[in-house]
Amino acid sequence: MFGFEKLMVWQKALSFTKEIYMVTKGFPADEMFGVTSQIRRAAVSVVLNIAEGAGRKSKKEFKHFLSMSYGSLCETTTLLRLSLELNYIEEVKHKTLYSDADGIGRMITGLSNSNKIPDSRL
Repeated sequence: MFGFEKLMVWQKALSFTKEIYMVTKGFPADEMFGVTSQIRRAAVSVVLNIAEGAGRKSKKEFKHFLSMSYGSLCETTTLLRLSLELNYIEEVKHKTLYSDADGIGRMITGLSNSNKIPDSRL
């Protein structure tokens, strides 16, 4: 097991990304290369940046990747809002996903502000 896999924020972001994939299966077919693709890539970027940052050699680099992860999370929530306004998702589902994203965002911020960033190098 890699060190980043032990991070609760990584685990939550991975689950969130899987949920985004499941929800977007119901999006219109003509959005496959539009909103569907973009929201999936943004969500994947959240979890990938956490993993990549954890594998870097310094805490400063890890914080940089956590910042990029947070930016991707903001992109994801914007696309969720757009999906709601385009009636691609129900309001209840939007609220659930938005709440999940908010929790992940708080975890990213907390970890970034912490002096206890784990050293996950091999």
